[in-house]
Amino acid sequence: MKRIGLIAGRGELPKAIAEEAKARGYHVFAVGLEQLADRALASCVDEIMWVNVGKLGTIIDSLRNAGAAQAVMAGKVPKSLLYKGNITPDLRAVKLLFTLKDRSDDSILLGITKELQRDGITLLNTTEFCAGMLTPEGILTKGGITKAEWDDIRFGWKIAREIGRLDIGQTVVVKDKAVMAVEAIEGTDEAIQRGGLYAGEGAVVVKTSKPGQDMRFDVPVVGVDTLKAMVASKARVLAVEAGKSILLRKEHFLKEAEGAGISVVGFRGDPA
Repeated sequence: MKRIGLIAGRGELPKAIAEEAKARGYHVFAVGLEQLADRALASCVDEIMWVNVGKLGTIIDSLRNAGAAQAVMAGKVPKSLLYKGNITPDLRAVKLLFTLKDRSDDSILLGITKELQRDGITLLNTTEFCAGMLTPEGILTKGGITKAEWDDIRFGWKIAREIGRLDIGQTVVVKDKAVMAVEAIEGTDEAIQRGGLYAGEGAVVVKTSKPGQDMRFDVPVVGVDTLKAMVASKARVLAVEAGKSILLRKEHFLKEAEGAGISVVGFRGDPA
């Protein structure tokens, strides 16, 4: 039987990927990152080992010992953990951090990818087992989008792509073609809540991939938690990149969005 490794962080995506891989006949060995991955993941995989996120050597050894020559990385691992003292890195992780040119998301994740490759483990695209979850293009909810909101989407798109190019974040909150919040280390949901403090009602949230996005890691994901943050902030529109972002539990997500009066659109940007 084909074997696949799954390095699982926070959120619903690891479970969705595990279920798809098993449906396709894979034996799924998961490394559940402690205090991040959902404990219910154990019921979705064939084997699981719980490892502290800082134990890079243990993560790699576990995958190798399980015979997983290929792996998928899925789920949020907040970089803020590095600064909150919640990570106790092992020697391999410490060595990796010292070799990086900076501690941007791409630098850290690409470094981890190279460490996996060094031990014969190939990291696959996150979308390998969730292609059906990619955001389609167009307005996805029954609620319409006004001209002013389209103007905000196009304005926010340019800003989001630029912060992505700089590897700062993927999400911006805008209103009346002014930036209310830019995502950085805090993550999407907190950026939305912060933007709502300044925008009041009717903000537009735009989330895109980075230019030249490496689909092996940090692929944009939206789910019900995103909606909850928007409802709390009284935001009105969510625009996510079509074809390069993952929409978790799409039918349920869109039904919840419609119930909350939030319009959702899959957008690819205007032609240059």
